[in-house]
Amino acid sequence: MSTVSVKFNYLTGLKINIFKNARLVGSWDKDGFYSDNWSSVPMQQVMGDDGCPSFRAKIKFDSSQIGYNFQWGVVLDTPNEHDLWGIATEVNDHNSKERYRTFRLDKNNGGIQKEQYYLTHCKRLGANKYYRASSSTKPSIKFSVWAPNAKKVALVFGNIKHGYIADDGTGIDNSIPPISMFYTKDGIWRTDENKYPILKNFSRFDHKPYMFKITQKTGKVVYRTDLYSRCQIGGGKYDPQGAAYTGDIKELDGTKSCSVVVDPDSVTKHFTEPVWPETTFVSEKQFWKNEFPSGISLPKRIEDLVIYELHIGAIWNGSDRPGSLEDAMELIDYLKDLGINAVELLPINEFEGWAKWGYGSSHYFAIEYSAGGRDQFKHFVRKCHQNGIAVILDVVYNHYHHNAERAEWAYDSDVPEENIYYWYEGRSSDYPNANPPGHGGYVDNMSTGYAPRYYDEMVRKMFISSAAMLVEEFHVDGFRVDQTTSIHSYNVLHADGRKASQANIFGAKFLRELTGSLKLVNPEIMLVAEDHSKWDMITKPLSAGGLNFDAAWYANFYHQLIGDTGRGTDFANLLRTAGYGGDIPLAMDSFQEVLSESSQKKVVYHESHDEAGNSAHSLRTIRAAVNSAPLIGQTRNYAEARSRFCFGMSMLSAGTPMFLMGEEVGAEKDYTYDTFMQNRENIKQERRQEGKYLFKFYQDLIKFRYNHPAVKAHDIDIIHTHNANRVIAFLRREQKEELLVVASLNNHPFNSGYFIENPDLGSGLWKEVFNSDAGTYNGNNIGNLGSSIPSNNGRINVVIPACGFVVFSKVAAG
Repeated sequence: MSTVSVKFNYLTGLKINIFKNARLVGSWDKDGFYSDNWSSVPMQQVMGDDGCPSFRAKIKFDSSQIGYNFQWGVVLDTPNEHDLWGIATEVNDHNSKERYRTFRLDKNNGGIQKEQYYLTHCKRLGANKYYRASSSTKPSIKFSVWAPNAKKVALVFGNIKHGYIADDGTGIDNSIPPISMFYTKDGIWRTDENKYPILKNFSRFDHKPYMFKITQKTGKVVYRTDLYSRCQIGGGKYDPQGAAYTGDIKELDGTKSCSVVVDPDSVTKHFTEPVWPETTFVSEKQFWKNEFPSGISLPKRIEDLVIYELHIGAIWNGSDRPGSLEDAMELIDYLKDLGINAVELLPINEFEGWAKWGYGSSHYFAIEYSAGGRDQFKHFVRKCHQNGIAVILDVVYNHYHHNAERAEWAYDSDVPEENIYYWYEGRSSDYPNANPPGHGGYVDNMSTGYAPRYYDEMVRKMFISSAAMLVEEFHVDGFRVDQTTSIHSYNVLHADGRKASQANIFGAKFLRELTGSLKLVNPEIMLVAEDHSKWDMITKPLSAGGLNFDAAWYANFYHQLIGDTGRGTDFANLLRTAGYGGDIPLAMDSFQEVLSESSQKKVVYHESHDEAGNSAHSLRTIRAAVNSAPLIGQTRNYAEARSRFCFGMSMLSAGTPMFLMGEEVGAEKDYTYDTFMQNRENIKQERRQEGKYLFKFYQDLIKFRYNHPAVKAHDIDIIHTHNANRVIAFLRREQKEELLVVASLNNHPFNSGYFIENPDLGSGLWKEVFNSDAGTYNGNNIGNLGSSIPSNNGRINVVIPACGFVVFSKVAAG
C-alpha cells in the first residue's frame, strides 16, 4: 500500500510552557482514509526553532486519498483544565463560527506535506531569535515581514543616532549591507542566515535600528517599519515626511522612525536607566522573581475589581512635560493607599508622542517610547503587582493611527484594494466620484480612521498576537477593548454610507478569536468590551456563539446618573438636573432601570475619560454637581455631597466600579484629548488640601466594598423609587449577607425618617453600617447614628441625609 505522509505542527509562539498532553485530531481513520468519525493521536512536544514549545505529529494517508480535503485540530490540557480545543482561529467564512484547519492532500513525490497552525504570530513575524539545531545555545536572528503584494523586499539598517531612513535611502547605515529577503507561503518574506552568515549572531543586532525596503509591483520603492517591532526608536512628534533627518531621536515621531531589535528575554535592571541606549540588564526570569511578595495576590474575578482609570500622560507633579512611567511608578503608593486594586491605562502602544490620549496605535507590539518604553512598563507592572494592583490595558483594534504612513497604510501597494491592513470593498474603479479619489471602498466605523481588514487572518492575528505578547512578556492582567461596537456593528461604506455587513460579521469573528486565544493562553485574563450595542452576545461564552467578554462598559449608567452630555430627556440626568438647583422631581425610576441592569456583567462608572469635559456639555463630576458654580462655602459642600452620592451608586451597584483619575480628590478642570496638558491637576497635592475629605470617603467606601460580599454579588433588588422625593432604595444580597441601601438627591434631609415599604424587606433588624454624610467626610452627620432599626412586615423608617445615602446590614431576621 502506498502512502502519503503529512507532518502536523502546532506552534504557540509563546515561551511559557502552558500546554501539555496535546492530541492531533482529524477527519481520517487509523488507516489513513477520510472519515467523519475523527481519530486522535498524541503529539510530541518539542522546542521549536523559535525557542517556544510546539507540538508535532505525522500521519500516513493512503495514496488513494490524494485530492481529498481534510479537517484537523488539536486538543490540549493546561495545569487547571483538560481537553481544551487548541484552535482559536475560525474558518475564514462569513457563514461559519467553526474552529478547525483544512488541507488538501497533495501528491508530493516522496516528500512530506506540512500543515501548521500558529496560535500566535509573536515569533513568526518581526525580528526574533532563531535556534538552529546545530547551535542550541547561541541564537541567530530571523527577520520576517508580511508583504504579499511586494515585488522585492530587503532589510536595511538605520543610524542609531538619528533613527530615520528617508525616501531616497538617506540614513541607511551602510556598514551592514542590505540583506535580501526571500518569499515564502502566505505572503511572508524572510531572511536566510545561510546566505547571510552575519545573521547567525543575534547579539550583534541587539538595539540595531532597521526598516524594510519594499519594492512594489510598479517598481516604486518605499521604506516601511516592522509592525511586529518590539520598539520604535522615536520619542517625539516630528515627522520628516520622507526627507532626510539629522535631528535627535527624542524629537522624532516613533510611528515613522526605525524599528529596533530588542531582546525580550532581558529587562533593564534599573528603572532609572537612560531611555536610550540601555546598558544594564537582568534576565526576564530574574526580573519577575519577586513579582508577588509573601501575602500579596491579585484579584481574580472581574467582580472583585475596583478600577482606577489612569492616563499616564496626564499625571502632573509640576513639570511641563507629559507624565511618564516614572511618574506612574511614583503614584503607586498613593493608589495603594486609596485602596483600588486595578488600574486601567489609556492606550500605551506606539501612537505618536506622549501628549495624546493614545487612541490610534501604529505598532501594537511596541510601548510608546516617550513615556519610558517597554522595560519601564515592565517595572511599572511589577510594582503594581507587588502592591496587589492588577494592570488592565486599553487597546484599540477598530482603527489605526490617523497617519499610518510607514506603518499600516499602503504597506506594500498603492492600489486601494491591495491596502493589506485596511478593509476595502470591490475595486477602486467602482468609485469614480469618491472623495478622496480611490477611497470609496474603504469602510468607516464611527472611529477616527478606516476599519482594519478583519477578513484577513493575518490582520486578525496581528492584533491577537500583540495582546498575547503583552500577557506573556509584560504580565498584563486584562484588556479593555476600545469601541467594540465599531468592530461588529458600525461598519459602513465610505462612498455612500451603506452598511458593510461583511465587515461587521468578520469584526465579530475577530473578537471571538481574540477572546478565545487570550483565555487559552491565560484562563484568568479579564476582558472588558467598550460596547454600546446592547447585544446580549457580548458577554456570552464562545460555546453559545458569544464574544466571550467578561463584562461590558455600561455608558447608559453614566448617562442616567450624571447626564451632562446633552442627551436630553431620554435619560434621567440625575446629577445635571440636581446641579441646576431647586427641588423639581428627579427620574429615579429611570435610573432604577440601569441600576438593575448593572447586574448583567457591566463595568459601571460615574466618570470616564470620555465624559470629563471631552464630550459636549460634559464636566468633571464636582462641577456638574453645582452647574459650574464656584466651589466655595456651602456650594462646595453640596458639590461634594452630590459627588459622594454618585460614587456611591457606582460602588454599591451590581456592576464592577470604575472611576477616572482625580475624581477621588474632586478634580475640577476639563479633561479633554487636546487640552489635558494645560488642565492637569496635582492629585497627590489635592489629597492633602481641599480633596482630603473626598479622598477619605473614597478610601472608606472602597474598603466597604471589599469587606461585604453582597456588594460584589450580581443580586440587586430595587425596592423603592420616588421621583418627587428624589429617593431610591435597593437590596444587595449574597448567601449569608443582606444589605439595604437608601439614597437621596433631595436637597433636604429626612430628619424625621422616611418610610419604605416592600415585601422583600420582611421583618428583622437592620444596623446602619455606612453613612455618606458622616462628619469625617465633612458631612452634616445626619443619619441613624449606627443604630439598629426594625423592619416589620416589609416596612421600615430610616433617616436619610440630604444628597447622600445610608447602608444597613440585616443583623437579625424577624
